[in-house]
Amino acid sequence: MAEELKKPDDLLDINLSPPAQGWMETTPTFRKGTYCYSAPLKHQQYLELPNQREWQPHDADWKLPANWKEIILDGMEKLLKKHRSFRLFLDICVRCGACADKCHFFIGSGDPKNMPVLRAELLRSVYRRYFTLGGKLFGKLAGGRELTVDVLKEWFYYFFQCTECRRCSVYCPFGIDTCEITMMARELLNLVGCNIQWVIEPASNCFRTGNHLGVPPHAFKKTLEFAVDEIEDLTGIRVDLPINKKGAEILFIAPSADYFASPHWFTLLGYLMLFHEIGLDYTWSAYASEGGNFGLFHSMELAKRLNDKIYAEAKRLGVKWILGGECGHMWRTIHQYMDTFNGPADFLEEPVSPITGTRFENTKSTKMVHIAEFTADLIKHNKLKLAPHRNDKWKVTFHDSCNPARAMGLFEEPRFIINNVCNSFYEMPENTIKERTFCCGSGAGLGADENIEMRLRGGFPRANAVKYVKETYGVNMVACMCAIDKASLPPLFEYWVPGVEVAGVHELVGNALVMKGETERKTNLRGEPLGE
Repeated sequence: MAEELKKPDDLLDINLSPPAQGWMETTPTFRKGTYCYSAPLKHQQYLELPNQREWQPHDADWKLPANWKEIILDGMEKLLKKHRSFRLFLDICVRCGACADKCHFFIGSGDPKNMPVLRAELLRSVYRRYFTLGGKLFGKLAGGRELTVDVLKEWFYYFFQCTECRRCSVYCPFGIDTCEITMMARELLNLVGCNIQWVIEPASNCFRTGNHLGVPPHAFKKTLEFAVDEIEDLTGIRVDLPINKKGAEILFIAPSADYFASPHWFTLLGYLMLFHEIGLDYTWSAYASEGGNFGLFHSMELAKRLNDKIYAEAKRLGVKWILGGECGHMWRTIHQYMDTFNGPADFLEEPVSPITGTRFENTKSTKMVHIAEFTADLIKHNKLKLAPHRNDKWKVTFHDSCNPARAMGLFEEPRFIINNVCNSFYEMPENTIKERTFCCGSGAGLGADENIEMRLRGGFPRANAVKYVKETYGVNMVACMCAIDKASLPPLFEYWVPGVEVAGVHELVGNALVMKGETERKTNLRGEPLGE
């Protein structure tokens, strides 16, 4: 963490007094710790992005193209024509404020422009000025304002302080999805080359090597082989490792953090153990070794290109359907955009579990099943031998990751799994779970180290709910189903609620799974003694 980072009590010393100037007159200050760095030039070049250059948000001169204003307004006009929802969301807001106190960044920072209603107003004001009769005739009196460089910088500052978690949309009486306003604002910013490193570099790496980390195929294979060795040490069983296996029944796609980072790694061990135990005919892919879709945080076109890799590989390998791992934005892309991006995937079969015979009718179009649905179905049909006491070290709560929860409504399956593989499970307060879950504060490409203060501010509401169950029930483990959560929650809890660890749901499954022929298990997947 940055040396100058304040202590928790000092970070929450928030001044909620409105600024003396009106919101149109205030400009953001790019203070260290509250914004993300720009994309490196080589990755801008790799993706052939517009206005490629070296620059940083804290620079006075952003090296915009001479006709930048024309580019932005032309882009906005095209988006308004293409997406009816965009124009609707800009027109129908009555500024009731129902969303105002629902954003984790507003709660953690007190900055009024992090209220979803006002963040969207940054864009709406320009829309009114140039695309409505009232705005053209009366300008500021009609809520319109000129598009200037300062306004563009303000867009960048606040639309890259939105994790697109969509919690505010749950509370909007008109159903406005402010996340989509953020997505449109980012599309416009990208037209003049204003983007961030933690979106562009992962997207670039996905095209270059198949995964967001830039791990080349041979290293991907070596890493998985290392996991197989580790499982053998733990259980005495050498699990299968099919990669690029043509004709396999199922293609498995996971976020690449699962085979590189911790605590994600233990989730990976859980996957491999489960698939071996049930004898699943599946394969990994070295070409599509990333489930996370970082293109979603840049533009619809980039999201479409990345989503296509998964389906292109399913077609090349000749699988019947796709199984997806514990990822966040992969699932929002699949369930809300796949059919208009690249689908429907008619070349695949409607997914049917080869173990239980269950037909996953909710995936008729996408042909892709979430691993929580798959595993919950196995447990429901008594296909797994489980020893929940192996997780007795943990008093567990569950963090609903924003995208699987709000995009898919995937609430009960993970809870069903956890309750079958653990003996101690406790819910966080009702207004912080399921569709009302709080974001980790680092999604949508904002999980960069240079952005740590804003990440901690944005993650405060989630950490506060975890603090409640820790103090009330002694919870010491938060399970979740998103790679970004697994990366961002450990430093968040270390800061706000020390003594709480983070795990994937399938790490807990792997701990409890009794495999045929296994040696006596003395440790969990972390190598820690069982029950201590």
